[in-house]
Amino acid sequence: MKVVIVGGVAGGATAAARIRRLDEQAQIVVFERTGYISYANCGLPYYIGDVITDGEELTLQTPESFFDRFRVDVRVHHEVIAIDPYCKEVRVKNLQTGEEFQESYDKLLLSPGARPVQPKVSGVGLSKVFTLRTVEDTFRIKEYINKSHPRSVVLAGGGFIGLELAENLWRLGLDVTIVQRSKRLLRPLDGDMAAFLHSKLREEGIHLALGYTVEGFEEKDGGVDVLVKDQVPFHGDMVILAIGVTPDTGLAKEAGLALGEKDSILVNDRMETSHKDIYAVGDAVLIKHYVTNQDTLVSLAGPANKQARIAADNICGKDSRYPGAQGSSVIKLFDMTAATTGINETTAVEAGLDIDKVILSPMNHAGYYPGGRVMNMKVVFEKGTYRLLGAQIIGGDGVDKRIDVLATAIYGGLKATQLKDLELAYAPPYSSAKDPINMAGFMIDNIANGLLKQWFLEDLPSLFKNDNVTLLDTRTVEEYSQGHISGFINIPVDELRERLDEIDHGKPVYVICQSGVRSYIATRILTGHGYEAYNFSGGYRYYDAVMNERFLNGASFACGMDR
Repeated sequence: MKVVIVGGVAGGATAAARIRRLDEQAQIVVFERTGYISYANCGLPYYIGDVITDGEELTLQTPESFFDRFRVDVRVHHEVIAIDPYCKEVRVKNLQTGEEFQESYDKLLLSPGARPVQPKVSGVGLSKVFTLRTVEDTFRIKEYINKSHPRSVVLAGGGFIGLELAENLWRLGLDVTIVQRSKRLLRPLDGDMAAFLHSKLREEGIHLALGYTVEGFEEKDGGVDVLVKDQVPFHGDMVILAIGVTPDTGLAKEAGLALGEKDSILVNDRMETSHKDIYAVGDAVLIKHYVTNQDTLVSLAGPANKQARIAADNICGKDSRYPGAQGSSVIKLFDMTAATTGINETTAVEAGLDIDKVILSPMNHAGYYPGGRVMNMKVVFEKGTYRLLGAQIIGGDGVDKRIDVLATAIYGGLKATQLKDLELAYAPPYSSAKDPINMAGFMIDNIANGLLKQWFLEDLPSLFKNDNVTLLDTRTVEEYSQGHISGFINIPVDELRERLDEIDHGKPVYVICQSGVRSYIATRILTGHGYEAYNFSGGYRYYDAVMNERFLNGASFACGMDR
């Protein structure tokens, strides 16, 4: 059996190694148009920022090492320029010599990845306008920084690569501005959770220009002006486009393979394309989302590696199936970590799901152990069934652990109420006896049992218009004096039982505190005395962060989303 693989990195290289482990006799040929067969894509921003100082550390395998271990014929600087699915041949161009030749195959695996989105505006090709996708791109950016010593940079786009670049360029001493059309960074986050991210970046000195449409680039004053719609241009000594990626599927399209959203390659759960004996994996393929079962594009290394293994199994005669991707992701920004899994509230609502949510801010470990930090958690689940749909966490240490637990719970089909039952490792430096995951489960279980009724930020406008409610802040007098929501009366929770006569018994009571714990206790006190009481999900700390961002950004956070 002869297998030809188009593209290396996470998909192609992983598949090649797996095929060899399954079939010692197979002839395996990999064509890679860059000079690198297997490299750490996610490490590229950290090389630019001098966190990784040796460029060779980005290269996981060389053609020589790959051949020595797996006897795979790897040809870098070779681009497959055409596929004949009927004759089962590919046409290949040697990019160093210009030579073209035909290569036959029994099985073909496409792993072309995705390419950076290039806006159709003027000035994209300017010498000081860069993109970052390959190792070669990284070296070009690094060389320009080392030789020209730019003092400022404008990043067009605020996805994972853009944000990692922002931090690393900031650490090199550059003045960094992020410009993007959306009013929130990191699309997997809801607008309310992104507010914490925005605040951290601004705190560190990163300039955010959100809600701006880039219309072109012009050389000016030794640098580049980024032209934006109806606004004064942003200027930088260099510009890096990090607007996003799109499936690189021109080859598949010309070969007549069935395509889907954004011209992505359609595959089944065996990673087979519409043509017999042609498989595809990675950023270029349209897959199913594990939570919604809807078609989706996921440009992450983890799913690409899993898909490659499954395609390799099936190429070698096994029957492996891909269940879909959850989109679990994590990013480090300064001393903050942001992580997500499953779908956010925005996506859930757009999918027509009837959802509920809890927002909480527990400590990452025992409060009495030094160095504890608050983490902000949002867990989304389906009403009635309590099916876990997704989660977002912003904080410091321990965020990655909690998101992985929630990702596992989603994959395992646990109900949101069952989070309370998980027995998780505990020691004061790492957690609390009641882990934040358990706390989310307790809250959801209380909702299921009618012990917790919630109200949310999006309910506030209607509450302000309703004279038939009582708005109650149960923080201390000092906390209240340092900032509160207009219209809320202040009765500290520890004084509440003695001051119930100050609260109209005939009106529902909407309660808030700093984090949601004291206000929940207050709702139980009130309920025990015959009141109808609702607890604010998230607490005043959450409210303050989101409303400050709304003021700075002009965003509307209905249902935790920006519209």
